[in-house]
Amino acid sequence: MPLLAAYAAAQGAPRLLLAALLLGWGGDVLLLLDADWAFLAGMGSFALGHVCYLTLFARRRTSPALGAVYALALAGTVLALWPGLPADLRIPVAGYSLLLTAMAYRSSSLGALAGAGGALFLLSDTLIATGIAEWPQLPAPDFWVMLTYIAAQYLLTAGALRTMYGARRTTS
Repeated sequence: MPLLAAYAAAQGAPRLLLAALLLGWGGDVLLLLDADWAFLAGMGSFALGHVCYLTLFARRRTSPALGAVYALALAGTVLALWPGLPADLRIPVAGYSLLLTAMAYRSSSLGALAGAGGALFLLSDTLIATGIAEWPQLPAPDFWVMLTYIAAQYLLTAGALRTMYGARRTTS
C-alpha cells in the first residue's frame, strides 16, 4: 500500500485517496498481529479508509438497482455469518460490513475500474469473515484474500485517477 500511495501521490491524487490507501496499510499491519484488540483496531483503520473513499465518491451518482443488489448481498452475508461469528465481534463486523458495502456500491460511481475494485474489496473482506466464522476455506486462503485486496486497492486507485485526470495519466 505504501508503494501504491506513492504512485498515486506522484499522479497528483487527492488527499482522501492517499488517506484511504495509508489507512488500508495501517489495517494491514494491525491484522498481522495475533490479538483481538489488533483485529478490532485494524478493522477500525480500514473503516476510516472506507469513510475516505465514500467522501471521495460523494458527489457522483450510482445506480439504485446496483444499490439494491449490494443491500441484498449485505443482508444475506451478515445473516449467514452471524451464527458463526464470536459474540463480541458480531456487532463490529456487521457495522463494518455495512460501511464496506456502502463503499463498494458507491465506488461504481467512478466507473468500471473503481466499481470492480469496490466489489473485490468486499470479496476480500468476506473471505476474511468466513474464516472468522470458521466456514470451510479455499486452499491457501491468505493468498486469495491478499490477491483480491491488492487488486481492489489498485483498481480503486486507477479508477479514481482515471476519473480525475483521464486515462492518459493512469497508464504512465
